[in-house]
Amino acid sequence: MQAAKKASTKTKILNTAIKLYNEHGVQKITSRHIASEMGIAYGNLDYHYKNKEALLLAIYKEMRSEMSSSYLLREEYSTAFEHLHRLLVHLEQFQYKYRFFNLDVLEITRTYPKISKLITKTLEMRKQQVSDLFKEFVDEGYLVRRTDEGYGRLQHTIRIIVTFWLSQQDVLTTYKYKGDGEMSRHIWDLLAPYMTERGREEHKRLIIRFENN
Repeated sequence: MQAAKKASTKTKILNTAIKLYNEHGVQKITSRHIASEMGIAYGNLDYHYKNKEALLLAIYKEMRSEMSSSYLLREEYSTAFEHLHRLLVHLEQFQYKYRFFNLDVLEITRTYPKISKLITKTLEMRKQQVSDLFKEFVDEGYLVRRTDEGYGRLQHTIRIIVTFWLSQQDVLTTYKYKGDGEMSRHIWDLLAPYMTERGREEHKRLIIRFENN
C-alpha cells in the first residue's frame, strides 16, 4: 500500500511538472512551484526528486519509453509506409504532450549532463531505427533503390524537422504551415520524389484511410 502511494505521488509530481513546464518553460519553474501547485510540502517533493535534473531525467525516461513503443511496435498487417504514418502521427501528438522539452532541448542539454548523455544515446538508437525503416521501404518496393550514398542525408533532414518542428512554429510566425498533420505532410513531401509507383499508390491509400486522424 505504501509503495503504491509512493508511486502515485511520483506520478503526480511528474504530471504536474510537465504541465507547469509546458505552460511556463523549464527555467521559470522550480521545485517549490511544483510543490505549491500540488499542495504538498517542498520536502515531500524533494524526497522523491532531489533536484531539477533528477526530475527532468525521470520525465525524459518516460518520454523515451513512450516513443520507443511507437518505433518498435508495428501492426502485423501494416506496411512499412503505414508504420511510418502511424509513427509520424504519434510523434506530432507526442511533441505537444511534452511541448516544453522540444522547445527547451538546447538549454536542457547544455545544463544537465546526465540528460544530454541519454539524449545522445537515444538519437543514435533512433538513427538506426529510421535507417532500418528506410531499408524496409526499399525492400517492399515503395522507394527506389539508390546506388549513391543512399538515404542518409534525407534521414538526417527528417530528424531535423522532427526535432525542431515546434521551435520553427514559434520563430517563423508569419508562415502558414501550422495545422495538425503539417509535420507529417512535410516529411511525406520529402519522400515523394523517391517513391515508386507502388509507393505512390500506398501513400494515396494511407492519406484516404487516415485523412480524419
